[in-house]
Amino acid sequence: MLIDGKDPNKEMGFLDHLEALRWHIVRAVIVICVLGFVAFLNKEFIFDGIILAPKNKDFWTYRMLCEISQKYNLDMCFDQINFSVINLDISGQFTTHMWIAVMTGFILGFPYLIWELWRFIRPALSEREIKYSRGIVFFTTLLFMMGILFGYYIITPMSINFLGNYQVSAEIKNQISMDSYINIVTVLSLSTGFVFELPMVIYFLSKLGVMSPAFMRTYRKHAMVINLIVAAVITPSPDVTSQMLVAIPLFLLYEISIYVSAMVERNKNKAALQ
Repeated sequence: MLIDGKDPNKEMGFLDHLEALRWHIVRAVIVICVLGFVAFLNKEFIFDGIILAPKNKDFWTYRMLCEISQKYNLDMCFDQINFSVINLDISGQFTTHMWIAVMTGFILGFPYLIWELWRFIRPALSEREIKYSRGIVFFTTLLFMMGILFGYYIITPMSINFLGNYQVSAEIKNQISMDSYINIVTVLSLSTGFVFELPMVIYFLSKLGVMSPAFMRTYRKHAMVINLIVAAVITPSPDVTSQMLVAIPLFLLYEISIYVSAMVERNKNKAALQ
């Protein structure tokens, strides 16, 4: 039986695989472009409600930290943010609008992109591999979105508050360029989204035999030190409490990755005994 003029039982060549991958990517790009166009039409919500929200003192994160400070007698209240965002390029606002629309389309279309890539890879897997890979699209998307939210609600506001209020002299007022501000919001949020994919990366590395739970347990202390360094770099604030808010989730990701690697190893052992 022929499907679309091709015999499904015939082994695909390299060029056939490239052609199949191209159409998976084309469909994903179309979805991202459509979602980006929708975002472009809703610029007030995207910019005022999301992008510029962390520079306002009534942002959700600042209110929650202040409530926690009052309850546990800590010093994490942010009373004011002394800077304004300005545009220095005549075409800056339009090009930024376009760029943010594309980024929003990518974030919203990420689940579909992963699903298309999974559809491309799945025919090459055995039934057992498919069984153990169920939910991969869901968990990849979940981790990415959790990372985006963590970066946006935790790391981004702390960085904006510290850097935006930092002054070497009271005579110098902070007027932040729009590009600089938006880079902080997008880069921190997106990079955290990809960092949260660590368990999925460990899953595939363990499947390939590159990573093992024993190796990760052996170097757990080294990972803790690296996590603290990463937390200190991501959060420019010298406040230890802020750094721990970032370090703890990163350490939990590492522990989850150990569990994922151990699960892959157990499945390999079971398969070897059968």
